Amino acid sequence: MLKKSAILAALLAGLSLVPAIAAAEMKIGFVNTDRVFREAGPAVKAQKKLEKEFASREQELQKVAKQARDLQARLEKDGVTMSESDRRNKERDLANLNREFQRQQREFREDLNLRRNEELATVQERANKVIMSIAESEKYDLILQEAVYASPRIDITDKVLKALATGN
Repeated sequence: MLKKSAILAALLAGLSLVPAIAAAEMKIGFVNTDRVFREAGPAVKAQKKLEKEFASREQELQKVAKQARDLQARLEKDGVTMSESDRRNKERDLANLNREFQRQQREFREDLNLRRNEELATVQERANKVIMSIAESEKYDLILQEAVYASPRIDITDKVLKALATGN
């Protein structure tokens, strides 16, 4: 009975070392996705593309906002001296202009967010291919993209950024 207990205890002690041995041999990497989206060449190009694509609409929004501010200022300045009907018409024009501005602004934001998500998905796809390539060539067992904490020792973000810059 004592012999069986000793064998069982030795077996359990040996099994408890298996995860530690496996973990010691495991190669883990981490990629900071936020940095990839901010610093990677394709992400920077996508951001510039979006800025160029939406520049005219943004200028139009600024123009409508200026018209509304100017009309508001005119109403505040001259509202007392205007006839009742003129003042009501200007107030109605201002309300319509404000509604139009808010509608255009909402559509602008929705369209911009949609396009940004499309561009970031393309960057993410390219980054994932680069990460897979690095994982295979450098024999990584696991590469994480989301973590509460990752040691700088396992951070391979710079490798991913470099590979994306060279077009791999």
